[in-house]
Amino acid sequence: MTSQLSLKEKIGQLIIVRTTGYIFDHQIRYPAWEANNQQLQQWLSELNLGGVILLGGSCAEISYRTQQLQEWAKTPLLISADIEEGVGQRFSGASWFPPPMALAEIASRNISLAEEYAYKMGEITAQEALAIGINWILAPVVDINNNPNNPVINVRAFGDNPETVSKLTTAFIKGTQNYPVINTAKLFPGHGDTSTDSHLELPRIPHDKNRLQKIELKPFQEAIKAKVDAIMTAHLLVEAFDKDNLATLSHRILTEQLRKTMGFEGLIVTDALIMGGVAKRVPPEQIAVKALQAGADILLMPENPQVAINSILKAVESGELKQTRIDESFNRVKQIKQLKNINCQSSINPNLREQINLRTSKAVVNEVLKQSSSFNGNLTIKKRDKGINLMVIDDLLNCDFLDRQSPGVTIPASFGYQVQLFEQRNLFLWEKWAKNEPLILQLFVRGNPFKGIAGLTSTSQKICQDLIKYDKFQGLMIYGSPYVMTWFKKYLPEHIPYGFSYGQMSEAQGILCKQLFKLSTDFDMERGNFL
Repeated sequence: MTSQLSLKEKIGQLIIVRTTGYIFDHQIRYPAWEANNQQLQQWLSELNLGGVILLGGSCAEISYRTQQLQEWAKTPLLISADIEEGVGQRFSGASWFPPPMALAEIASRNISLAEEYAYKMGEITAQEALAIGINWILAPVVDINNNPNNPVINVRAFGDNPETVSKLTTAFIKGTQNYPVINTAKLFPGHGDTSTDSHLELPRIPHDKNRLQKIELKPFQEAIKAKVDAIMTAHLLVEAFDKDNLATLSHRILTEQLRKTMGFEGLIVTDALIMGGVAKRVPPEQIAVKALQAGADILLMPENPQVAINSILKAVESGELKQTRIDESFNRVKQIKQLKNINCQSSINPNLREQINLRTSKAVVNEVLKQSSSFNGNLTIKKRDKGINLMVIDDLLNCDFLDRQSPGVTIPASFGYQVQLFEQRNLFLWEKWAKNEPLILQLFVRGNPFKGIAGLTSTSQKICQDLIKYDKFQGLMIYGSPYVMTWFKKYLPEHIPYGFSYGQMSEAQGILCKQLFKLSTDFDMERGNFL
């Protein structure tokens, strides 16, 4: 990275924009957030942006896409992705782990084994990310999910216990350090104890400093000891530290607490600046300036990078923002790129297939799934001449874990249960479709950004209570939230077979269905029949 950059070009290096991982513009899924190719190429060349965050596409596409982006860039790019559950969570073809809370389940019985899995999870994620040109992993989440109604952290956390979360996230970080990628602890100073999604509104954390030190800040302090590269801020109002400014825009929180008190010297990156938690409270031309004043180094996803750069330039010219603050952050970006050897050739990988979703990686994923799953004894779902496989999904149009050949569809079908799909919000329509036939229920429910709720709606709870009272109800499978499984156990009759998995992908479906239907190893999951 040249030292002869203008002030504007240095500011550009502090900004990361979102774009699609797909190659063509017509494949863009979120046009309000993702720049098209013409716009992105212009921004990279004219504004000298520091990096991008990617979403969507297969591993092969991303490998090409990252190379393309590096070629467009004036300065080598930070290429990031939210891959908290492995590269396969976002980019098909790679290893897809169950959410981190699955490791907390294992840790409750064997903390050493859980730490081993967390380490391997970090290592595999780093290896596969680097193989496709991603040099910045926006993981792990080190929040403590101590609020079961949290709609956005939920199973993304490594549990609800500070000691367990600290050990598992530290192991994940150490696993990533076997490869030259950037890792990130998030979301500072702790997003776990809230029932509000910061993508939509501003959550408030009412706890005093003593509680925050003992609980929320502990995993971050341990991550710093483990030499984590970056820490991402949360859009939270943490009143004990700053009653007036949300954390992302708070000098007291980012500079005084994180830098000075906790001793963090790495990159501070904001959460996305277009999220409702910040964007609804501060005008876009002020957000970027306030974040830098607070102590942030990287501005993630401002609404418009040109507006952000111009506002920062004006703030420097007026004396509102010191140029030394820009230089300080620019130097951190420059140093991390040099440290990780990030260059325009770093995304070229001729041996992609030899590093993605290896047999050893698949084995780790399957072991984590098996070790964290639970069942109701040896109860079995019986074969029927005719039955219904009622599958309830949060969002059918954004569901990448289910298709015609998914085990959750094919295995029940081989036992007489034919699939009927409903979104949770439309489950009330089930009563109009209901037939007097044997029924199994499969629920795919977990907390996710923008969803607004952590589990079942009150309407869905009422319908589910009615379903399990149905005299022909045969079995239950839940994929995702353990809090939903806990709720069901209060009402589920003891004679009903059930299974729970933190994962929702086909491997998780296969494990639950094979157990509840008592399948032998002669069952072909891909074809849905016996060999």
